[in-house]
Amino acid sequence: MNKSHEVEYCNLELRFDRRQIQNLIRDLIHEGYSLYWSESDVYFLISVRSGRKLVKLRFQRVRNRYKIIGDYIIKDEKLSALLEKLINDSRGHAVVKRFKDRQIVIESIMFGEIIRLVEVSGMEHRIIYQKKPLVTVEEMIQAFQSKRAEERAVVLRYELDYELSVLHEAIKEERESDAALSKERLQMLRIEMIQLEL
Repeated sequence: MNKSHEVEYCNLELRFDRRQIQNLIRDLIHEGYSLYWSESDVYFLISVRSGRKLVKLRFQRVRNRYKIIGDYIIKDEKLSALLEKLINDSRGHAVVKRFKDRQIVIESIMFGEIIRLVEVSGMEHRIIYQKKPLVTVEEMIQAFQSKRAEERAVVLRYELDYELSVLHEAIKEERESDAALSKERLQMLRIEMIQLEL
């Protein structure tokens, strides 16, 4: 165990099934940790002996799945690696603070991926990495100001009415192929209406 190694895990939002907890237990045993676990209707608890410390990982049952709760300070590199594997495998969210030589490196993880990396030394902090957003603020403003959706909604309602009348005529005249084509067009219009949130 590396004495200078210390990692704090905060704001954990990890959701997983029972199999992933069983895999974590298997990995812990494989790495040589002494551990025991218990389960109630509400919680699944894994107690891991790490040197002289006992780390209690608490999992809360949410229907037929689990979510980890609490903040954890881990001073064992292997245990940290296993916890980070759990964050990655469950595509979870977390804030990870790594303490090293009077310096803190803070990782913001979302969906199992680092989105921001900040280095803090005393009063100074430096952004090492920041994932670019998929949509820029300008694009969002443009989308909110756009009237295209409202204009398309008016035309879409006319197209829907027309296609319903075409389908009605095809059914009345027993033209099955025309009715099938009309139903396909109505399905496409329906999808577009859902996209426009009508």
